[in-house]
Amino acid sequence: MNLPLIIRAEEHNEKTAIAATNGAFTYRDLLHTSSQIATSLLQNTEDLQEQRVAFLIPPGFEYVATQWGIWRAGGIAVPLCVSHPRPELEYVITNSGASIIVAHPTFEDILRSLPPQASLAQEHNLRFILTSETLPHNISRLPEIDITRRALILYTSGTTGKPKGVVTTHENIQAQVTSLSTAWEWTSNDRILHILPLHHIHGIINVLTCALWAGAECHILSKFDAETVWKRICDGDLTLFMAVPTIYVKLITAWETASKERQQIMSEGCAKIRLMVSGSAALPVQVLEKWQTISGHFLLERYGMTEIGMALSNPLHGERLAGYVGKPLPQVEVRLVDENGDLVPTGTPGEIQVKGPGVFLEYWQNPEATAKAFQNGWFRTGDTAVIENGNYRILGRMSVDIIKTGGYKVSALEIEEVLRSHPDIQECAVVGVADLEWGERVCAALVLQGSQPLTLEAFRSWAKERLAVYKVPTQILIVEELPRNAMGKVIKPTVVELFCSN
Repeated sequence: MNLPLIIRAEEHNEKTAIAATNGAFTYRDLLHTSSQIATSLLQNTEDLQEQRVAFLIPPGFEYVATQWGIWRAGGIAVPLCVSHPRPELEYVITNSGASIIVAHPTFEDILRSLPPQASLAQEHNLRFILTSETLPHNISRLPEIDITRRALILYTSGTTGKPKGVVTTHENIQAQVTSLSTAWEWTSNDRILHILPLHHIHGIINVLTCALWAGAECHILSKFDAETVWKRICDGDLTLFMAVPTIYVKLITAWETASKERQQIMSEGCAKIRLMVSGSAALPVQVLEKWQTISGHFLLERYGMTEIGMALSNPLHGERLAGYVGKPLPQVEVRLVDENGDLVPTGTPGEIQVKGPGVFLEYWQNPEATAKAFQNGWFRTGDTAVIENGNYRILGRMSVDIIKTGGYKVSALEIEEVLRSHPDIQECAVVGVADLEWGERVCAALVLQGSQPLTLEAFRSWAKERLAVYKVPTQILIVEELPRNAMGKVIKPTVVELFCSN
């Protein structure tokens, strides 16, 4: 039988599925073109039998039709990042063992490098297909695809080592999508603006696949541009918007530079959207509050990973708490454990572990990493959180955001949130720096703002009071923003010690 995603699409034949810069395309268009692409990929074979098909296509209808075509031919889709240089593209192509590359003509040069370098396709003996090639008129009999088959390999950046290929099945994807569709009440009347990369789970599952599962309209921009996004919001026909914190910061900046009349129109456009979501990174409280002032929306924060889809979410209806990512989504089990794998009591930080049908199958051809990622059937996320008032609050990655200093475990994300509340600090980043005495010393890089210089004495006093609650011992090194001279050349930065201990 056909995949449930395809069967559902057949119920919405004449509805718009994808709207892009080159026009609007119905579900019928998507079904027909993807069947042509599947026929081309099969090339007289009956089933790709989970061959990996890497594709490098800009966001738009051709991307979606190619992804569906790969699935309908029985292949595993391996989306490539349009901004990656050749070495990174080659790593994904070779690691996944792709046998076919599908590319938009825009990327032909990077994939077919000029002599003396051979093309990636020639080098690795792959079929190379351009999206500009004529598609077959006669559609092959397409294979029946069981939902337990592998569907997608996404490469995680990871915190150490080479990226790993995260393998999800059609069944995993279906579980992720139905969980979000239930929690966020997707319907066929929804219209979402898609501005996210299409080699990450956020853009592929949360936006694109959820929209198409629901029979909704997905309006895709080829790249993010603040003014273009505001124009679409002002059109007043969108019902959903999902973005990362950086995008909200850029939209806030664009709003602040607009005229009073334009600002009112922008805010009125936001008011017509039923849900706005932020994810993929911690949302600074000041950004959340500023966006609420502009748009009237208290952004819905959620938590997920490539390996698990989305696991936690603030509610669609009901109270949302700033700095929290809510509770487990439908079909998802979540627990917090200590270093021994034992459950921690409420209010005590622990590692987030997840179980459910949306959890990935494996790391591609890496059984050792796959086995290491699970503990008694629970996926070990490597993230630390705490439950407060029944809601989860993320403290950061165990490997980089949890700083072990002077016997304490300190959350870099928490300290960043405190530092951002200072009126003279625009942005900051906190990391742990190796130190013989303390194990790690907390180090903050600051981007300063304001006309008056920030004095060390005043800042020490301010920080001592506010950071004492986090039990930060003795010293924080504050590395100020790199100063530049009139020619733009970086002057040697200053490093000052900030004493804020007991």
